[in-house]
Amino acid sequence: MASIEIHKAHIKEHIQELIDAITIGIEKRPATIGLHISACAIELLELYLHKTGKITSGAMIKHEWFKAPKEGQKILPLAERKLAVQFEEKDKILSLMYTIEEERNKLIYGKPSQATLTASLNAFEKLHTILKKKIQEAGEEIE
Repeated sequence: MASIEIHKAHIKEHIQELIDAITIGIEKRPATIGLHISACAIELLELYLHKTGKITSGAMIKHEWFKAPKEGQKILPLAERKLAVQFEEKDKILSLMYTIEEERNKLIYGKPSQATLTASLNAFEKLHTILKKKIQEAGEEIE
């Protein structure tokens, strides 16, 4: 399936850019980190959901869907409405996606603190670990 290979190539590229940014110094590359953790998180989730047949191969997920829900919000969060599928650890995965997207614009366009950079990278690492394992369980290897 071509889309699986495309996702894998994109994930590899994002991971390499993150490694390079971390090597240079996260405080010197906040925009690179913000862009690539956001994009890679989406690619990982799409690959997992495509591989497990939860979404069709042509379906796309957008980072804008992952705005954290407000306390007491009466309607389902956008991610829940757009991704009306069930999968293991969905709440944990969505929570990490919300954390990553919450800081995305600050990392890309603002002047984030070291704590924000570290928290964003930690959230991505957790998400990457969870989804990489799930993708492997579904029969696909990624780097």
